[in-house]
Amino acid sequence: MTTSVIEVIDLAKTYGRDDDAVHALKGVSFTVEPGHVFGLLGPNGAGKSTTVKILTTLTRADSGSASVAGYDVEDDPAQVRHNIGYIPQKPCFDPTATGWENLSLQGRIFGMSGKEIKHRSAELLERFGLTEAAGRITKTWSGGMQRKLDVALGLIHRPQVLFLDEPTTGLDPEARTDMWAEISGLTDDDGLTVLLTTHYLEEADNLAGSLVIVDRGEMVASGTPEELKAQLDGDKVQVELIEPSQNGQAIATLQSVLDVREVTTDGSMLRAHVGNGAETLPRVLSALEAAGVELASVTVARPTLDDVYLRHAGRSFRSADELGQKEVA
Repeated sequence: MTTSVIEVIDLAKTYGRDDDAVHALKGVSFTVEPGHVFGLLGPNGAGKSTTVKILTTLTRADSGSASVAGYDVEDDPAQVRHNIGYIPQKPCFDPTATGWENLSLQGRIFGMSGKEIKHRSAELLERFGLTEAAGRITKTWSGGMQRKLDVALGLIHRPQVLFLDEPTTGLDPEARTDMWAEISGLTDDDGLTVLLTTHYLEEADNLAGSLVIVDRGEMVASGTPEELKAQLDGDKVQVELIEPSQNGQAIATLQSVLDVREVTTDGSMLRAHVGNGAETLPRVLSALEAAGVELASVTVARPTLDDVYLRHAGRSFRSADELGQKEVA
């Protein structure tokens, strides 16, 4: 029987009081099995970072409980910290120090001997392709190299669980893809358990063996990416209107077409689930044309995590993320 390496039960957290209260978490629960990437997916302001701060002992929950690597986060915070690595959203390396110096300092913080630090640092620098740059001041490194150093710092003491909070934010596409490969290697090669928070749908789809989707502090769905997408049978027809004022007419028209179901809208963008996209699309186009609805574009695709989010949260991931960014700001 496999023992969960992370267990979260009914976590709740509120910031502020009265009219200024922000309910960051509203009873979130999940478990994480060892040896794979677990995704905590949600838009900005959904409660991901608050969850990670509780699990890494940086803040306390108002209610609920959680354990990491077999230790309660409130009763045994020192043991939790010893068994985890934590990479926050913002850089955690010293930009005025070299790669070697950063790793050496981190090793000393964890009580490692000089010999251990030297061996482990060389191992990590080699693993992440940073050996040649290790003697240079890190502020001269590229963004992708700096982020890899952050991950190396979190691994210096060989933790059981690694927390990655939005690890690829701000990276260019090439560096992001490179980081994805490194994260996958941590579980595939080393058997490490990784909890990844992200607001990138593609990142969660590519990396997570299982995930939970959070919205407004609540868990709205859980499972593997494939399981969640499989819940949405058939294909997705997406229609973009030239005139948003025709939204109501377009919805009514789509709902009248055979095999069209679950029509949802986000501004000028309409989405409908259908049994077979290739067969239904001609009927959709004919009906909209007959109704005088002008289209900017029409696409047919398999369901995505955005569709899963839309089904469970009632709004598109993009609109939720944009709203979350404004609220955070």
